[in-house]
Amino acid sequence: MIYTTEVQHMCPVAKGAYHGPAPIPEEGKWVQAKEIKDISGFTHGVGWCAPQQGACKLTLNIKNGIIEEALVETIGCSGMTHSAAMASEILIGKTLLEALNTDLVCDAINTAMRELFLQIVYGRSQSAFSEDGLAVGASLEDLGKGLRSQVGTMFATKEKGPRYLEMAEGYVTKLALNKDDEIIGYEFLSFGKMMDFIKAGDEPAEALKKAQGHYGQWDTAAKYIDPRKD
Repeated sequence: MIYTTEVQHMCPVAKGAYHGPAPIPEEGKWVQAKEIKDISGFTHGVGWCAPQQGACKLTLNIKNGIIEEALVETIGCSGMTHSAAMASEILIGKTLLEALNTDLVCDAINTAMRELFLQIVYGRSQSAFSEDGLAVGASLEDLGKGLRSQVGTMFATKEKGPRYLEMAEGYVTKLALNKDDEIIGYEFLSFGKMMDFIKAGDEPAEALKKAQGHYGQWDTAAKYIDPRKD
C-alpha cells in the first residue's frame, strides 16, 4: 500500500462504529452480504445487444454464490441461439462474479447477466422471501409442457391488418374471421405436444391432429385464413 506524502503527514482519527452492509432478503432470511458466497437467489433478467436486433431472457438459480442452474432464452437473432448454447455451458458452476466478468459470447446475454447481477445483489430476487429458495430445476416451469419457450409473434401492416403467427399455445395455423374480417379466433399447433406424441409412437399425421386446438369463437367464423399466405 502506498500513501501520498499528504496522507503520511496526517494524524490518525478513530473511525466510528461499523454496522456493516444493509441486510438484504435472501431465500427467507435477512443476510448481510459481504462476499459473493453470501449471495443466494433465483431470478430472471432481460438483455439486449448493441444494435438491439435481438434479446435474451436469462434465468439463474444461485446457491452460496455459485450458479447451479441457468435457462437461456433468445429471440430475434439466429446467431444468438448458438451463443446461448455456449452460455449454457459457460455459466453453470461459476460464481456470480465470475459470470459477470466472463464473455458470454453475445452482447444480449452479457447484458442480461449484468441485469441479473444487479437484481440479486440488491435482494430483488424472485425467491427473496421463499424459505430455502427454489429447487434446482425450477426454471423449467417457465417453459411448460414440452419444454418450449413461450413466444408471441405478430405481424401487421396498415394496408392488410394483423396476422397472428405464434401464440403461447403454439404455432398459429389459421385465423378465424367474422363477417367484418375481424379476427375472432385461431387454430394452433403445439409442437411440444406433437413431438411427445411422435416419440410415444404415433404417426406424424395423427400426432399433428392430436396436438392441434382452437381458441376464441372458432366455430362461428365467417371464414378462415392462413396467416402466412392469405
